Parts: sequence; C-alpha cells; structure tokens
Amino acid sequence: MIKMVSNDNKNYSIYISGVGGQGIIKTSVIIGEAAMLEGYDVVMSEIHGMSQRGGSVSTELKIGNFKSSIVEESKADLILAFEPIEVLRGLNKANKDTTLIFNTFPIVPSTLTQTGESYPEIDDIINNLKENFDSVYPLDASVLAKDAGSILSLNMVLLGACVANDDFPLSKETVETAMKNNLAPKFHEMNLKAIENGYNAIKDSL
Repeated sequence: MIKMVSNDNKNYSIYISGVGGQGIIKTSVIIGEAAMLEGYDVVMSEIHGMSQRGGSVSTELKIGNFKSSIVEESKADLILAFEPIEVLRGLNKANKDTTLIFNTFPIVPSTLTQTGESYPEIDDIINNLKENFDSVYPLDASVLAKDAGSILSLNMVLLGACVANDDFPLSKETVETAMKNNLAPKFHEMNLKAIENGYNAIKDSL
C-alpha cells in the first residue's frame, strides 16, 4: 500500500480496472502524485489480478482521510474502466451516484473465446448502465488515443475524461504536472494531447 501526504478537504474513492498492458498502474500512480501535489492524503492498493498483457487488472485509490485503500461495496465515487466488460466487473463498488467513465472499445478476453460465450453488445452495456446510474460517460478512448499519436496514450485519454467530471477533486493542471513527472519527456506532447482529447470528449457531452 502506498501512502502519501495531507489535505482533509475532500474524500474521494476510485476503482480502476482494465487489462494488462493498458497503463492502469501508471494511471493510478499519476493520480496519486497529483493528489499529493495538491496536499491530499492518498492510499492506493497494490495491483489486483494479472499484470501481464491481456489479464484483468484493477487498482483502488482513495484521496482524503482514509486508513484502508480498499473501496468498499457501493462506496466508489468513480469507476474508471479501460474496457467495457471491466466496467461491469466493478459495479459491486458502485452506487446510483457513482460516476462511470469507460472506454467502449472491447478487448475480448480469452476466457470468452475458450468457453464459446459471446461478447455483449456495447450499446446494450451502455443502455443498461444509463438506466441504473445517473453519471455514465462512455467514450471511444482508443480512437482519441490514436488521434493524440498512439494507442499507448489511451490511459491519459481516460484520465483527461476523469478531470472533466466536476466532482473529480484534482485539477487538470496538476494532473498534467504529475504526468510529466512520471513519463519520459519525449512522450509529454502526445500525452498532453491525449488528456485534452479525453477532457473535451466529456465536456462536450455535458
């Protein structure tokens, strides 16, 4: 468990899920550092699941006055999913007021192909979520990442989408600073554009 330092003005719980190779851990670290830069306490879980490419991965992160990093059932303020099925996996952490931000581009898990099960229709996932939750923000982050310069910037597209949500406790400027502190300078321009693309995608939908 990683612990960082101190501001008690906002408590905010985040559940992040996706598949290995999508930058989930790096996203969590950047959020944690941005929170630290703004003076918040942060607790972050270690990785859950299989970190190799293609395996399901999740992390849990709390900003504010928390002792445990585990997001309790129905207590998440934000679920950030890098893949459509992964948002469904995290719904036990959600309540009606939880913000759901997720990439709509599917990565079909090997378990589905092995069992012969079909991948659910993306529109069905979106419609079902919108029927049950008030703040649902699907976006094709893969397209926005490619527009920024590389599919590898997908995680920064999704982070930009988080920042666009009014309830998210961290500023876009601080998140950009934390990104620069954690990624090589040659990737800064691309990732700044990726953050901007995700940010604008959500702002345009509000």
